[in-house]
Amino acid sequence: MAINKPKKPILFLSPSLTTTLFFVVLFTIPALLLLHTPSTSICTTFSTHTKPFSGDLRKAEFAWNRLKFSENILPPVSLKIAVFSRKWPIGSIPGGMERHAHTLHTALAHRRHQVHIFTSPSLDDTSQTASLSDGSPSFSPQIHHHEGQPGRWRYNKAWELYQEENEREPFDVVHSESVALPHWLARHLPNLAVSWHGIALESVESNIYQDLTRRPAEPMSPAFNRSLQGVIPKVLNEIRFFKNYANHVAISDSCGEMLRDVYQIPNKRVHVIVNGVDDHEFREDLNLGHEFRSRIGVPGNASIVLGVAGRLVKDKGHPILHEAFSNLMASHPHVYLVVAGSGPWQQRYKDLGPQVIALGSMNPSELRAFYNAIDIFVNPTLRPQGLDLTLMEAMMSGKPVMASRFPSIKGTVVVDDEFGFMFSPNVEALTEALELVVAEGAKRLAQRGKACRDYAASMFTASKMALAYERLFLCIKNATFCTYP
Repeated sequence: MAINKPKKPILFLSPSLTTTLFFVVLFTIPALLLLHTPSTSICTTFSTHTKPFSGDLRKAEFAWNRLKFSENILPPVSLKIAVFSRKWPIGSIPGGMERHAHTLHTALAHRRHQVHIFTSPSLDDTSQTASLSDGSPSFSPQIHHHEGQPGRWRYNKAWELYQEENEREPFDVVHSESVALPHWLARHLPNLAVSWHGIALESVESNIYQDLTRRPAEPMSPAFNRSLQGVIPKVLNEIRFFKNYANHVAISDSCGEMLRDVYQIPNKRVHVIVNGVDDHEFREDLNLGHEFRSRIGVPGNASIVLGVAGRLVKDKGHPILHEAFSNLMASHPHVYLVVAGSGPWQQRYKDLGPQVIALGSMNPSELRAFYNAIDIFVNPTLRPQGLDLTLMEAMMSGKPVMASRFPSIKGTVVVDDEFGFMFSPNVEALTEALELVVAEGAKRLAQRGKACRDYAASMFTASKMALAYERLFLCIKNATFCTYP
């Protein structure tokens, strides 16, 4: 419809943007219906009512973490495993994907598998490529840094290193962390498994939630506008090339559903294995928590101490947490928020006053003290893709959680109301949830934390994750290992 001589400024939509927005709506409505299935349909139901599983593991549509694999028995064969990871956490505070890769493949190496990591040059100049001095298995991953700029991933250079090592002795299985290994190389590897830490279809929903935080008079940024125009072609492109990967590992139940139902990957090629964390590193330690509270300046009369950790950026939900906690402070002067992480929102948290303690970035060993010092962990993320390790670390430390009501979280992590609180990712819903937390008090939160610890110990340990991946890799090498138990 033509509009002549508008009296007020209007937003002009180009034909390309109009088409893009049409497809956003077209894809998003069925995607949201698909994603927001009741959480009890997969997780709670399986854990409490379903008969024990037996048969071909490739037919299992639930997380393999729920199965029992013995860590006291060494694997029947030692595998030679190639791993493509954009970064390897040496000499820096790693991101979630790097921490996952390090935890998983260090555990597999300890299980007597020969693990070779193909990754970008380290930012630490003293690190060297590890090598075997004799024919015995190494109990640590072998790190192969390709040449080039530190921290910059060049898959072609990593591929060359892989081919050299593969010629010496062929690999039994190849593992790619997301698209570290591009699909035009992956299609030639029938023994490959790729772990998806986020897929494009989930980012459609993420873009929606991020834009909903924009105030009515606030214009959409040009960069965000461009990202909206590019997201649907990216989804379509992914759906087409994902079939080139022989085996897909989804890190949440909801991601597994999307890979099967929307990306149309055959069921027997999609496997759900939830990420795990080091349960020796993240555990309940009340004395450590009390010491940390005193050290960072939390007063003794604090009624509730909330904690948040990670990158302090918009898509992690900090705009809504900042405003919600600002609302809470006015009527609850003894409630404190401890912020672990760095980013654009760090100074804004500091500006809220003494009820907010901003600590900056912390390494995993420091995070252990942080989790033990808080009463409840808050994750206000606006990103449905992936599954934050911080939620698992907090629960492993015996803390309840507050989290955005996303399918990946409610279907895999907060599968029971006893584990904490969920909220729609907006200021009003988060403020209401915060009020409920304050009303319950620290004693009740501690009770919830014990339930969280028990569940996390049954699902989110590094050994649970490593044993599940080990069985998958054995299954890829030889189909006889696909039968459970």
